[in-house]
Amino acid sequence: MQTRITQLFGIQYPIMQGGMHYVGKAELASAVSEAGGLGILTALTQRTPADLAAEIDRCRAMTDKPFGVNLTFLPVVNAPDYPGYVQVILDKGVPVVETAGNNPVEYLPMLKAAGVKVIHKCTAIRHALKAQAIGCDAVSVDGFECGGHPGEDDVPGLILLPLAAKALSIPFIASGGMADGRSLVAALALGADGINMGTRFVATREAPVHDRVKQAIVQAGERDTRLIMRALRNTERVLRNPAVDRIVDVELALGDDVRFEHIAEHVAGVYHRVMVEGEVESGAWSCGMVAGLIDDVPTVRDLIDRIVDEARAIATERLKAVF
Repeated sequence: MQTRITQLFGIQYPIMQGGMHYVGKAELASAVSEAGGLGILTALTQRTPADLAAEIDRCRAMTDKPFGVNLTFLPVVNAPDYPGYVQVILDKGVPVVETAGNNPVEYLPMLKAAGVKVIHKCTAIRHALKAQAIGCDAVSVDGFECGGHPGEDDVPGLILLPLAAKALSIPFIASGGMADGRSLVAALALGADGINMGTRFVATREAPVHDRVKQAIVQAGERDTRLIMRALRNTERVLRNPAVDRIVDVELALGDDVRFEHIAEHVAGVYHRVMVEGEVESGAWSCGMVAGLIDDVPTVRDLIDRIVDEARAIATERLKAVF
């Protein structure tokens, strides 16, 4: 299954695992890469650059296939040691970096000089064009359906992807709402070169999160996510739970006067409690609308094989019969 993305990253199938906090660890990234996709370690889940170096070594011990590192540039007062993380990526010879958040232009020359392929996460065509202009090798185009931060434009993938195909010359992958072979065929038909999956990969056996997280996703329907922090222009799609309901109530009551401190207890520092300890109702955690399409917790290999087989059947049987 060859596309510009498989050629760019040296992988078998055009399926990428999104970088996710407390999820993108060696167990999951290596499993995705071993099954023919592109696994991604999440740098900021590791407390220090030295921890990231150890996690890269751990992943390399589990797979000899290509994998990448996600580096999200956050608008915070006390920034992480980004130069240190980048240096580790270079020292360890990581072939792919997924950047997200703020513009990665400061670090692109170092990465590109070392031959690292950079794919930047974008939620708008204007952002994708900017990523292309500064030298990114590819972009991930995230539709409004996606878990985490979908941007502020509210444009779903069915519109965003063909717009990206028309506007971009570099390869791009479709993110948001991707779960199965139908997703892959649809993304390719709309002009993408592959798919990026986040929530779907959380609900796999190798995902290093508590089983209650996986079961919460399986039990959720397509109407069970909520958007929070809209007034703060830091919109996040999360799975509905009592804590999220309280956030929504506060935001509705305060309107444009809401401040982060009004909801901080339900947002800040909750990921360890949710992902590691399984306290799935203790706060807000990212989840895509695609949860409505997820009804099992397979191994990563079984999931990817199923996606590829379904996609091939659709392309060679159903669509051939139609045309």
